[in-house]
Amino acid sequence: MSVAPKLIVGLGELLWDLLPGGKQLGGAPANFTVMSARLGNRGVIASRVGRDALGDEARVYLAPLPADLDYLQADEEHATGSVSVTLQDGQPEYVIHQPVAWDFLDSTPEWLELAQRSDAVCFGSLAQRHLVSREAIHSFLAATPANCARVFDVNLRKPFYDARVLTDSLQRATLLKLNEIEMPVVMSLLGLEENSGSDEASLLRCSHRLLDHFPLRLVCVTMGSQGSLLVTREAHHRHHGIPTSVADTVGAGDAFTAALVCFYLRGAPLAVLNEAGNRWGSWVASQRGAMPALPAAVREDIEARILRATVE
Repeated sequence: MSVAPKLIVGLGELLWDLLPGGKQLGGAPANFTVMSARLGNRGVIASRVGRDALGDEARVYLAPLPADLDYLQADEEHATGSVSVTLQDGQPEYVIHQPVAWDFLDSTPEWLELAQRSDAVCFGSLAQRHLVSREAIHSFLAATPANCARVFDVNLRKPFYDARVLTDSLQRATLLKLNEIEMPVVMSLLGLEENSGSDEASLLRCSHRLLDHFPLRLVCVTMGSQGSLLVTREAHHRHHGIPTSVADTVGAGDAFTAALVCFYLRGAPLAVLNEAGNRWGSWVASQRGAMPALPAAVREDIEARILRATVE
């Protein structure tokens, strides 16, 4: 049975990771959008790039991918976003440059009209570091219909978050996605629980506290190779992950979110959401880069595995 495509928007940063071995295009909202489109939806990238070489290169890179670029804004004054990545004792260190084009997202009439038609929108904390982009994101969210899935994908990046950004975002979200390392940080900043752990019992308890304090319908906690935990007010489901030969983990969490949202919009039960998220997240982790090529045979195989796992 075919499923009608949903209009899914990735709202926020689009940037180049400037790595020691070259550069990769990314940004959580863009990664999320590309995977959403690959799963059969209309995925729209709502971001902003400069009128510069990196901005032109981003458009060229994205052009053959299934995501819609019609709402990608051009900035005359600010550079395309970039992150300098260096290795210190084998560990990556990041400099997220500012100000850049996506700090100045513009809440245009075209964007607000897009918001009114959206079935889901994914946004994070990083793109809210500047007041201009924060207000544009809030305006977009306010214009979405009541049944739109507003997905807050936390993605904490020091020093670009604080209690106010978290609280304002949670008040506007219907789904929250974060990882087991971010949960204790979020709980502490919100003043809900100090020194909470990252074990399953602690994550479940903290998820219920968040559901009690905010108008959320679902909390998703990813746990790397150990899978994920999904929590609603009525139920929860634990998935223990998919064994994977990891190439790199860039974009794996964004693929998880895209699959989760895709099946959430279909009204699937928690077990299916968890299976789909882990299957697609593990596949991206097995590939190089955040937006790897997806052969039709691979997609069909993963979809079949999701179906088999959820009927067993």
